[in-house]
Amino acid sequence: MTAWVPPGDPGPVDDEPYTGPPPTGPYGAPPYVPGALHGVHSLPATGAWAGPVAWPLGPVPLQSGPHSVPPPGVRLAPPPGTPPHDVPVPFLHAMRARDWRWWRPLLGLLLIAVVYTVAATVVVVAAFITGAFPDLQLLDLVDPGVLLITNLSLIVAIPIVWLAWVAAHGMARGWSSSVLARLRWRLFLPFTLLSLPTLGAGILLTLLLGFLLEDGDVTGPSSSYVWLVLVVLLTTPLQSAAEEYVFRGYLSQAIAGWIRSPRVGAVVAGVLTAALFSAAHAPPDAWTFLDRFAFGLAASAVVWLTGGLEAAIVLHAVNNVLVFLLVGGLGDDVTSDAVPAGTGVLVVAVDLLAMAAYVALVARSRERLRPETVTGAEDLRRPSPRGVPEPPRTIGYALTRRREAQHGPWGMG
Repeated sequence: MTAWVPPGDPGPVDDEPYTGPPPTGPYGAPPYVPGALHGVHSLPATGAWAGPVAWPLGPVPLQSGPHSVPPPGVRLAPPPGTPPHDVPVPFLHAMRARDWRWWRPLLGLLLIAVVYTVAATVVVVAAFITGAFPDLQLLDLVDPGVLLITNLSLIVAIPIVWLAWVAAHGMARGWSSSVLARLRWRLFLPFTLLSLPTLGAGILLTLLLGFLLEDGDVTGPSSSYVWLVLVVLLTTPLQSAAEEYVFRGYLSQAIAGWIRSPRVGAVVAGVLTAALFSAAHAPPDAWTFLDRFAFGLAASAVVWLTGGLEAAIVLHAVNNVLVFLLVGGLGDDVTSDAVPAGTGVLVVAVDLLAMAAYVALVARSRERLRPETVTGAEDLRRPSPRGVPEPPRTIGYALTRRREAQHGPWGMG
């Protein structure tokens, strides 16, 4: 039976003070400081606690102490969906994320070279073993079977480039496509409409010069022209995209990433990748090399102007589709892999004008299409107080403080 206590009597006093751990919030949160609500302190409490204190209805500022800073060497990752850049960067600097290291592009290039060699070899060997195309003439790209195998052996480069972004850089595969980390499908149709009157006119004029200066004959389409049209329309756009992913979606970014200045990096990457692009097509003479080199420069220019691969993919795909369809339809006397003999200066000049016109139209269309040219960013760098040296770079501390400002230390805001 409980003893009666007169009104106003505080009751028996516990002579043995509590020596246990301080009270904590839910889920192991830091100790709650009585009277501290949103940084505004009420009147000081008297006695040990001056009676029970109700749990706050709002967030309590995180008190300074060891719990607010990650242990040395610990690097906390931001939540999914956080941009990998602290400041906006152009497309060619997308690799320069928070965890950028100079050796990552080298690792990615090595991965692409090894895996692509294996994958392309498997495609070609499988075509021979299965006997799907027994009458292959490896230099006749107008043959539907040869063109199909060639395109498939190049298309496999697209997932390999994506693999390099994920494995070597720890970034989403979409950063190889644009500053939005994805392909911007809304841009393909407008850029295609810009390419037809420029590139199309240049290709037609080039073929006409070849016939006039070489006395070529139009022999008409071959019996397999229908199959050629199907192969071209179904696979050539993907083949063109694959080459752009390799040269502009990875190699250009790798080169530009090693150069701190975005503009200098874009120029150096454009020149080097254009030279490598032209050399990869094994040009038989200097005029053909110069023609492919100019093509690579034009592709790099529209990538810089638009912040992604869409305009370059359209440039490449429209050029290749028109060339193969026209060459296959006109006959064997038309060549597609070299500048016709005796027409070098004229053909290169026409191609330069056509590509320059396309680049100019793309640049002019930016006011209407408004393509994004820099990445999104969220600065997670911890600000350093004046006079206090910056600790090892981490992103967890800034992330914690931002969450506290929005929701309180225990998510109660």
